[in-house]
Order: sequence, then structure tokens, then C-alpha cells
Amino acid sequence: MRVVLISTYELGRQPFGVASAAAWLRARGHEVETIDTAVSLAPPQVLRAAEVVAFSLPMHTATRLAAGWIRKVREENADARLIAFGLYAPLNAEYLRGLGVERVIGGEFEEALAEAVEGRGPAELVSLGRLPFLRPDRSTLAALGKYAPLVVDGERRAAGSTEASRGCKHLCRHCPVVPVYGGTFRIVPREVVLADIEQQVALGARHITFGDPDFLNGPGHAMAIAEAFHERWPAATYDVTIKIEHLLKHRDLLGRLAETGCLLVTSAVECVEDEVLRKLEKGHTRACFLEALALTRAAGLHLNPTFVPFTPWTTVSGYRELLKTILEQELVDAVAPVQLALRLLIPAGSLLLELPEIDGLLDGFDAAGLLHRWRHPEPAVDALASQVFAIVGGREARGKSRRALFAEIWEAAHGAAPPENYSLLPRAAVPYLDEPWYC
Repeated sequence: MRVVLISTYELGRQPFGVASAAAWLRARGHEVETIDTAVSLAPPQVLRAAEVVAFSLPMHTATRLAAGWIRKVREENADARLIAFGLYAPLNAEYLRGLGVERVIGGEFEEALAEAVEGRGPAELVSLGRLPFLRPDRSTLAALGKYAPLVVDGERRAAGSTEASRGCKHLCRHCPVVPVYGGTFRIVPREVVLADIEQQVALGARHITFGDPDFLNGPGHAMAIAEAFHERWPAATYDVTIKIEHLLKHRDLLGRLAETGCLLVTSAVECVEDEVLRKLEKGHTRACFLEALALTRAAGLHLNPTFVPFTPWTTVSGYRELLKTILEQELVDAVAPVQLALRLLIPAGSLLLELPEIDGLLDGFDAAGLLHRWRHPEPAVDALASQVFAIVGGREARGKSRRALFAEIWEAAHGAAPPENYSLLPRAAVPYLDEPWYC
């Protein structure tokens, strides 16, 4: 079977979903072409020759971008069978079927995808079974140099990525993992993870991002991989995502993470208003965030906090407090400006819809936008959100430093410039992945 696997966006990384799918399909004898539209064009002749075209949809942005490519594939090849797989596929199954997609697969997708390519299995499936994982096949993906690098003290290092686990044990209301995995957590065998890293290091990677929803969902598994990583590639570095709750619970592991080459820890802080955090069921408070920040710094790790600052419960004073906290904690250079502009995303199937107060705020489901639209009860908050997004999303934002954009956001929220005597870390001192978008 001639199969084309298409990724439209995967956080500025080489697409893991496509690489893993390619390994499974090639192992079963299929002829596979891989295309990442984030870094290259899709040759029309490749689309015309395909018998099956499958789209990897690991995130919201990828799914929105895929809609246009699905239409393009249909224009080039009306006979190709279309499949969608990945986290956001089942969340948007009805919309995708309306575009002509015949099979929708979520969860542990590889085996079900192979069966769908071969014409077997149901039209829609969320598979949570344990799989005999294969090493992802990255042989036909674009070079690592086309993807977001790690920047350290002005030096740009080629960065690869992998996954040591999937799903999550936790049930945060706003998280897209929850409607699909429902608290289920699956590990990828250590030898498969290390083999995937090995092939990327051979291709020039000096840094690896672990794309797990939470690296410490399985601390024993995670630390065994961290130890083996450092033993095999002592000069390489890595970054992980860890909940604030886990940073506190596993504080004894933070020093060893740093010693094994971990530079950055991304954590979904979301906001600093305890009432909002309670509604989101994040499992932490503002005080927990500040404690985790102190612990990571003491361990020699850089905390990379992410936020969803505009929710139906955000107040103008609460937003100002978020900016004040970032300033006081010297995190201005650690926060991508877009993080200060994001509105709460309520996709189909979100547990947020279970909250009784949400009903009165919803303004209909936007099928093309893949979300429930909502209005804030205080128009001033929506106006501030629009103003901040214009600051970080406009053309004039390109080339501006994080601190310059922060100052503009501060002025929008306060009506005055930030204090002149605030202390900031030099930009070069904060390592970061040069890709600011997170949804």
C-alpha cells in the first residue's frame, strides 16, 4: 500500500507521531512517504500517487492546519483514503469526517493505524492497549537543522525529541490528554527510547526534548532513562515537562535531573489565582508554584512556566498579579510572551463543560476553530486579552526581546510602564527552545 504520512505542526520538533507511524507501516511492508508541512511543501505528485493519506494530529494547531491540507489532498487525489490519528483526532472526529476523513484513531495509535491502512478496524477508535513499540523511523524526515534549536548563551544547538511515556495519571479539567486517556498512563520501553535518541544524536542532535505529558508520571522509568542518557551521551542535554505537584512530590530527584544533563523543566503553572487553579483541578496553588520554583533553582534547573492567563474566572487584578509575580521572581526572560496572551481552550469533550457556570458563558461551538467559544462576564477582561494578543501576535513583535514585550504587556494591564528598578536575568543566561507556541 502506498501511504503518505503528513504532519502539519509539532511544536517546532521533528514529528514523533509520523516517525513512529512510519516504523510500524514499513515493518508491515507498506511503501511510506513522510511530509512535514511545517518545514517543506507537499509534492503534488506524491499526493496523487497515494492510496492512503494519514494526518498526525497531536495538538490543536496541527489539527486546524490539517483542515486545509485535507482539502488540498482531496483536490489532488479524490480516490485516496484519508485517516486522522493522534491526540486531537478523536476530539474532533465529527469535524474530520465532514472533511472526508474515513478513519479516526486516538490514544496508542500505531497498531490501529496499520490496521486502518489495511482496511480493517472500526471507523473511530481510541486505543489504550499496551503496544510492542518500535524505534521511530526518522529516515525520511527533514533534517534536525530545520527545527527549533536550543539556545544557550547565544549558541544554537540542534535539538531532537522523543517520548518516554504517553497519557497521564492526572485529570486536570482543561487538559486535552484527559478526554482521550482518562487517567491512563503508558510507558515506552527504555531500549526503544534510547535507540530513538541514539539515531538523533548520530544526526547531530546535542539536546533532546522529552515530549511526555509529565516526565515523572513514572519516576522510576523516567530516572532510569535519564541515567542511561547521561551515561551514553554525557555532553548532551535534555528538557522535560513536569507538573508542579510532581516537582514537589519528587523534590529528591531534581538534583539528579540536573546532574544527568537536564537544563529546562517546563511546567503548566497556568495562573497564580488559587480559585482558578481549583476550578482547573491543577493540584497546586500559587504557593506551590513558588516553592517549586525555589526547588528547581536550588537544584540548578531552569523552570520554564507556561500559562493560560485568560479564563472565564480571570480578573484584571489577578492578571496584574501574574505579571507582578513574574517580575518579582525574575522570570520575565523565562516566559515566552505568547504565554501571557493565551485564552482557555475548551475543545469538544473537555471536562470543563461539566462545570455548571460554564454554560452561561458559552457562545456556540466553532467547528472550524475546533473549540467552544466563550465570553468573559467582565468585558474589560476580554478587551485586555485582545490587547495583549495584539502586542505579542503582531508583526511589530518580531525581533523584540521578551523583556520589551513584557513591558508593553505590563503597560496595557496597568496603564503605566513597569518599575524602572526591577531586576532581570540577562537574556543569554536563560536557555530556551526557539519555538514559542504551545498549543
